[in-house]
Amino acid sequence: MSSQSFAGRRLVLADLVPGTLVRDAALVAGGAGLTGLAAQIAIPVPGTPVPMTLQTFAALLVGASLGWRRGGTAMLVYLLVGALGVPWFQHGTSGLSGASAGYVVGFVFAGALVGALAGRGGDRTPLKTAGTMVLGNVIIYAFGVPWLMAAAGFDFSTAFAKGVTPFLIGDAVKLVVAAGLLPAVWAVVTKFRKDA
Repeated sequence: MSSQSFAGRRLVLADLVPGTLVRDAALVAGGAGLTGLAAQIAIPVPGTPVPMTLQTFAALLVGASLGWRRGGTAMLVYLLVGALGVPWFQHGTSGLSGASAGYVVGFVFAGALVGALAGRGGDRTPLKTAGTMVLGNVIIYAFGVPWLMAAAGFDFSTAFAKGVTPFLIGDAVKLVVAAGLLPAVWAVVTKFRKDA
């Protein structure tokens, strides 16, 4: 049986976990929690109010693993719960008033986009996974940079220099990790299903 379909529909990794509504609720909560945990690994970047964190990587992995509905919902839960005061944004902060809050808003849309692409096989090969993750990062920056401009009073070129450029190498490293990890998981799943 193909790793991309089960009973005629496309799969994401979460579809391999048995269950329905309870499973989905647990996966959404787990995806939001994982992103909140990853946000605590935050390194200040000199010259910019935006820290380097692992939450972007987590948000994209959650989207790819859970699919567009669950992935987008997990990121929406992460956003809303943090906006309401749970301190699980970077450095244990909450609320949507910081210079980097736009990136968190972007997670919702990036999680949904990456999940939709993963559901169409965008996480099955290293090249497809890399393309999927690049598009997810572009969406995050599309929300983060304008928010940074408004919050910090930067013009576009300054916001780009402070909100994108310092993170490109880190994004490339995360992309390489994801491009190796997701297809490897699918290879193991495919082999296991064939052997079962």
